[in-house]
Amino acid sequence: MIKTISNEHLKVKINTHGAEINSVKSTDGLEYIWSGDKKYWARHAPILFPIVGRLKDNQYTYDGKTYEMGQHGFARDMEFHVLDQGSDWIDLQLVSNEETKKMYPFAFKLVIHYQLDNHKLSTNINVFNTDTKEMYFSVGAHPAFNVPLMNDGSEQYDDYSVKFANKGTYDQIQFDVPYANLEKVEKIELDQPIKLSHELFYDDAKVVEIKNEEFTTILSNDVSDHGVSMTAYDIEYGGLWSAKDAPFVCLEPWWGIADDVHTDGKIEHKVGINKISPDKKFTAKYDLLFF
Repeated sequence: MIKTISNEHLKVKINTHGAEINSVKSTDGLEYIWSGDKKYWARHAPILFPIVGRLKDNQYTYDGKTYEMGQHGFARDMEFHVLDQGSDWIDLQLVSNEETKKMYPFAFKLVIHYQLDNHKLSTNINVFNTDTKEMYFSVGAHPAFNVPLMNDGSEQYDDYSVKFANKGTYDQIQFDVPYANLEKVEKIELDQPIKLSHELFYDDAKVVEIKNEEFTTILSNDVSDHGVSMTAYDIEYGGLWSAKDAPFVCLEPWWGIADDVHTDGKIEHKVGINKISPDKKFTAKYDLLFF
């Protein structure tokens, strides 16, 4: 079911399936979010929970038992319930059930809060531990933005670049696709923009370890004044990704990452894993500013 929130600047369509943003359109008709054309990638902006990336052999162990789970977890493929909604905000909830416990042996509530404020869309991903034991999880978002934004032929993919408000040297995680290889970390300077090209993503995502900073990424171009700025708070990793030769790019805030190729498979030891005690809450927050 599609739910809509709006204000005088933006109209946002959200699918209760996966609590996924399907569209962000300005009042002058500019669509920012990728269409989900299955020729390239049939999603728009999935929520990633309770893992980010892929588990080694699509499985992990907890308390001596082995569980299987696909890439990026199951939340993106489940139906959320609308808790409450106003004209410019909405809360959607997923509660653990018998189906989720076959993949993930923890009781939880996952509440996604979307809020419009002028040209900004804020997202809070709230993870509640409703179990009697400590809960291990990762969480993230995977929004895809049209590149080019203008579909009148005035812009091309390589007119766009990704800039960083945060400057300095960061660790770029290398992959033995689809797994991270923490023995192959390289340094990357974020002082200069990354110019987009389709070839940039032929060897998969570009991932930087951010280590719990406030981190701002700007997608813009040399032709028009339109773009998107993402600010994520206390973020652990940031990713850039696109499907092969696809007319979009994903700016991905992650509080977690794919398994390290050398993992022992125990979820407690998983790289980038988060842990919360019973009756506690974890909030992952990021803002999108559309211009």
